[in-house]
Amino acid sequence: MADDHERPVGATDDVVAAVGKASEAFEQVERARGALYEFHQLMGGADLLFGEAIEMLEAAGCTEQGARWQREVVGRNVLDGRWTFQIVEEFDDHYYEHVRDLLRALEGELMEGRRHVYESEMKDERRSHGLPGHERRPPPMPAAD
Repeated sequence: MADDHERPVGATDDVVAAVGKASEAFEQVERARGALYEFHQLMGGADLLFGEAIEMLEAAGCTEQGARWQREVVGRNVLDGRWTFQIVEEFDDHYYEHVRDLLRALEGELMEGRRHVYESEMKDERRSHGLPGHERRPPPMPAAD
């Protein structure tokens, strides 16, 4: 059985590098997606904290200010017509899933479905062969009982 990260027969250095670059670019998309989810959670948390601040204003007798913040800030769209969950969903549906599927198709067509072939070869070049902590792959999983 071929290693899941071994270069397929016939794949040139240029093809491996190009697919590796597309994979690297998608890793940037993954990071951007994570930042978008962080933004989503931070804004949701801020909205809840504003609600607590409003309660505190009202308890302190500042009902006019509390009412204004309740009316103008709590539940406000962060973009025109959108809360952050809608931004996340639109990004996922319009961009993320499409690019992910294209990358998997590229890997399927040119790398026989193998991922991170470029990185695997870089690992083989950079590791100290034969030394502990520099093994090529993890040990095999023990057989299930």
